[in-house]
Amino acid sequence: MSDLAPSTSTFNAEASTSSTPPLLAPEPVSLSEKKTVADKWLKPNGPPVGATFGARLLKDEDDVFNHNAWDHVTLPEDFKEKAEEIMELHRSSPVSENLREEYNGRPAHYWNKFYSQHEAGFFKDRGWLRLEFPELVACSEPDAGPKVVLEVGCGAGNTVFPLLLRNENPELVVHATDYSSTAVKVVKSNPMYPRPDHGKGILHASVWDITSKPSSTTSDAEPVPQAQHTSETSSSSILASVSSAASTLIEQAASALSLSNTTVASAPTETPTYSLPEGITPNSVDVISVIFVLSALHPKEWDQAIHNLYTALKPGGLLLIRDYGRHDLAQLRIRKNRLLDPKTPNLYIRGDGTRVYFFEKEEMEKILTATPRGEDDEKKMFGVEQLGEDRRLLVNRKERKQMYRIWLQVKARKLA
Repeated sequence: MSDLAPSTSTFNAEASTSSTPPLLAPEPVSLSEKKTVADKWLKPNGPPVGATFGARLLKDEDDVFNHNAWDHVTLPEDFKEKAEEIMELHRSSPVSENLREEYNGRPAHYWNKFYSQHEAGFFKDRGWLRLEFPELVACSEPDAGPKVVLEVGCGAGNTVFPLLLRNENPELVVHATDYSSTAVKVVKSNPMYPRPDHGKGILHASVWDITSKPSSTTSDAEPVPQAQHTSETSSSSILASVSSAASTLIEQAASALSLSNTTVASAPTETPTYSLPEGITPNSVDVISVIFVLSALHPKEWDQAIHNLYTALKPGGLLLIRDYGRHDLAQLRIRKNRLLDPKTPNLYIRGDGTRVYFFEKEEMEKILTATPRGEDDEKKMFGVEQLGEDRRLLVNRKERKQMYRIWLQVKARKLA
């Protein structure tokens, strides 16, 4: 007997001693009829819809070694001081100057190598998206209506494929971009590309550098082809039969046409300040996810990257960011000769040549609340709805070690 409905045996017993018609138990309601897409992301015994990521809280320091991880922890009082000692070691042994331009000049090259080695093996189902970014999952609900989602830095499709797999919105359009052409090939080789088996939603994947500026050639008007005179030179016998008066009229008309075309070609056009992925137009995207992407950029590239994202989003559209926080375990574990430039603290080169930056909350807020290009200084690009640190304590119970992961999580809405 299902525990979703009470047993009917009691009602039947009452009916046998009464002349009234038997009272039937209500039929159980199928949960599958009520489940939202968000419900279907749930794992058995997982946190309910609406719960925040991580529910194991350390309330008593004596319990720290009872589990392997604790959520939403407070950093020890001496944590920052110890972290700064490690930062000083990094600053004292940066990457040699002759190698810096190589790493900064060819970031896509190193990401191509990374995905060539790992390919689809790097895919991870981001089940936590339902908990941390429910606004993204909401685009896949059956009654969500037309929605456009853009994942920047798609890698092997860690966000787009879990989203498409559970999608019930037939009008969902997802764009996946990466500046690694190898990563895009991995996405396109997935059996779910361009449509999952259930047929709902569509995925487009393309190579795009989030930091790219408009090409100097794309804004130039193509030269207007001038009148072709080949027939005139090859058909002299025909032209000889035309009167001089008619010939003069033809020359005048050709001259006027050439002048008109020249005027059109030289008409001033507004030069775009942005670069967008294939298939994306300004003000067309509902939600953009940028997960562990901004940390792969040089700080001097942040301005153009955020400007491109801002341009793609609809007014009121949502930008979702998750990235590395300052003094994260990954930063403290970095060895010598990995700091890319002492003038740019917290930007490093990994062993595979890819870059990684570790953010402070204030830095992230500053780049999101900057003034849109060409707008009044009082206007901001985004309203920041969430900007917080997700701190997790990892425990090595055998060695009695405590280590801290620190991530930044952001939800920013494009202001009209």
